[in-house]
Amino acid sequence: MDGYDRERVFGLFRQFGYLEAELNPLGLMPPQPHPDLRIDNEWAREARRIYCGSVGVEFMHIADPERRRWIQEHIESEPETLDRERALDLLMRADLFEQTLQQRYLGLKRFSLEGNTSLLPAVDEILDVAGEHGALELVMGMSHRGRLNVIVHVANRPTEQVFAEFEDVDPRSVLGSGDVKYHIGATGEYVTKNGKRIHIHLASNPSHLEAVDPVTVGRTRAKQDRTGENGKAKYLPLLVHGDAAFAGQGITAETLNYADLAGYTVGGTIHVIVNNQVGFTTNAREEHSSRFSAQLARRQAIPIFHVNGEDVDAVMRIARLAAEYRYRFGTDVVVDLIGYRRHGHSEVDDPTVTQPLMYKVIKQHPPLWQIYAKRIEASNIDERAAAIKSEYESAQKAAGQITKKPLLRELPGYWDNYFGGRYKAEYEVPTGVERKELLDLTERLTAYPEGFHIHPKVKKLLEQRAEMGTGKKPLDYGMAEALAFASLLKQGIPVRLSGQDARRATFNQRHSVLIDTEDETEYVPLSKIHPGQASCQIYNSTLSEAGVMGFEYGYSRDYPEALVLWEAQFGDFANVAQAVIDQFVSAGEDKWGLLSGLVLLLPHGYEGQGPEHSSARIERYLQLAARDNFQICQPSNAGQYFHLLRRQALRRWRKPLVVFTPKSMLRHPDALSPLEDLTHQRFLPVIPDVEAREAKRILLCTGKIGHELRAERQRRQDMSTAIVFLEQMYPFPEAELATEFNRHDTARDIVWVQEEPSNMGALFYMLPRLRRIAREKPVLSVKRSGSASPATGSAKAHEVEQKTLLALAFTTQG
Repeated sequence: MDGYDRERVFGLFRQFGYLEAELNPLGLMPPQPHPDLRIDNEWAREARRIYCGSVGVEFMHIADPERRRWIQEHIESEPETLDRERALDLLMRADLFEQTLQQRYLGLKRFSLEGNTSLLPAVDEILDVAGEHGALELVMGMSHRGRLNVIVHVANRPTEQVFAEFEDVDPRSVLGSGDVKYHIGATGEYVTKNGKRIHIHLASNPSHLEAVDPVTVGRTRAKQDRTGENGKAKYLPLLVHGDAAFAGQGITAETLNYADLAGYTVGGTIHVIVNNQVGFTTNAREEHSSRFSAQLARRQAIPIFHVNGEDVDAVMRIARLAAEYRYRFGTDVVVDLIGYRRHGHSEVDDPTVTQPLMYKVIKQHPPLWQIYAKRIEASNIDERAAAIKSEYESAQKAAGQITKKPLLRELPGYWDNYFGGRYKAEYEVPTGVERKELLDLTERLTAYPEGFHIHPKVKKLLEQRAEMGTGKKPLDYGMAEALAFASLLKQGIPVRLSGQDARRATFNQRHSVLIDTEDETEYVPLSKIHPGQASCQIYNSTLSEAGVMGFEYGYSRDYPEALVLWEAQFGDFANVAQAVIDQFVSAGEDKWGLLSGLVLLLPHGYEGQGPEHSSARIERYLQLAARDNFQICQPSNAGQYFHLLRRQALRRWRKPLVVFTPKSMLRHPDALSPLEDLTHQRFLPVIPDVEAREAKRILLCTGKIGHELRAERQRRQDMSTAIVFLEQMYPFPEAELATEFNRHDTARDIVWVQEEPSNMGALFYMLPRLRRIAREKPVLSVKRSGSASPATGSAKAHEVEQKTLLALAFTTQG
């Protein structure tokens, strides 16, 4: 053992000791011997006690020596005094609550916390540290397991409310809406052991377990931005994961990845993995290639603390250490809380079929509170247990008297002025801006500091925008958007936009951030519009769709006054965020009564760029549309886009907005708008055709194809064909369309024209609605043939198809 002095020995155990730690409460995951730790001297015995006991620490991958030194000093120091009686009470309550549910509601799912009840003392310690640092609120996202326990013992909701979730309710109150009890969020107040009061906000979540991660972090960022100074100390995010989901869901990696980026940082998220060592019926060895599910987080320079969930003292110590680390260094930290699952995946499963050996051990294993009570030699245990059980039984009986499904969360005051529900015409507000105001905004938008070395192409763009904003040239989409943002910022409405390459924009149309060509300093004209203006945040995001869209959805949930937008590089990239769209954006209000004004900007249009750069999948959003759950629009000109953005921010009716934005039409002369359109016009759900005379046919369409149809009509000199743009597909503007059909009452038929194949686009949605309001006139359609792929990969084939579409639209029968 020569040469193995203290520092060398400790260095080896700091690096590899976690592999030999005793982390499994069931004894079913033996330590993994490491050849470098085959040392037997006094230093090795001391190091083994610290690094190979109930705690295993992964931190030597962190490059910063100060952070490594901080961790090793705290791990190697003597543990502080712990409140064991408080921890025991939490453990007893956790287990006895679950047992009461099991006895009273046998056969109903609840996703019990039993086997990992030390989560509650861990959260208690985290909250205690947070309180010492001035925290006002814990923003918490978690999956199903243990959720009801957290609602009662962390959010401190009345126990009878949770029991009432298992009772029968008035079915008329939840027909077609609502959600299962282990998805619903909760709010409440927690009192730490030091007497600090911290608000708890447990976010609602879907069954796509980790999808709530970015939503929770986005909500935290919004709360921090609202409060301003010390926001990162006042609002602490905590994510509770399952081991299988943490390792297997890509959105977890996306959320971890943007943790330190300026547009998304929240000063560190605490991650706790409630590690059951099994996912549904899948064993750990089938879930992840690494030894621990938590090792996904090693891609980041953050510590990972593995802890045996039945060493309650170690759990409390590590939870406290994790919270202190977050507040000290402002980064994420992971606690891998290794326990087990007393029942199956849910209480209706029989786990002995798939994990027979594990469940033989579990059957003989006593609850943690009994183990811990014996360890700390607690007194009057039977009496205390009986009193707690009686308390829960009384709550269960009281739950039977509750006839309405209880509301488990309260909306903060900043939602008082906003509402959802079905659309009403009186919700509309003026969106025009006076010409003088537009001129002033243009001057600010096209200016930059003296001595700023601007790129020649950007300089020319700003010169063109100056002409647009003074009425010398018509406006394109980029300038219309800039004026919409600037006008809102001056009115005190914050604007936040993020997406891949959103600052310049995929199609070079935005240039919201000017870059000095000599030193790359940045200048943001939108931040210099007016003294005292609202904040403007425009960020390039990571190459992530689900993680970033989820974040922006979460941000919009806690900043309803702001215009919050997520932009896809191409519209079909939103496919990768489909779970966020399905489970939050389209259904959040119906499931949880939670509103959002998030805007999705999805470039859409068939220009021969192939199947992945053509369609933003209009059909998917229309299929999700019901009960006015969101808005689906495709503005066909720059002025319409201006009014649509302002309408979204100025109306108090808060609904997500899906905008199919243009690509080739961004600067096309047919889609430009005169400055006057911004001064008096509101957004028009239907753009009428005032040029057609005694129309024989009405062509109805949305987006780019309408401009191509008008060009074809001009070429044919056929003014007997009316071309009507449908700018808002949902909510369906039936009255406006009926008015336009009546205007052209000489038309013999109505034709829906779309670029998309017949099994895509708006066709299936439109035809029954058009037939309802067309009276006796036939409703026909022109579209591409049905296809498994959205578009051809050949630019020449695309051109042939497009010409055929236009010809068919003007071909009459008989």
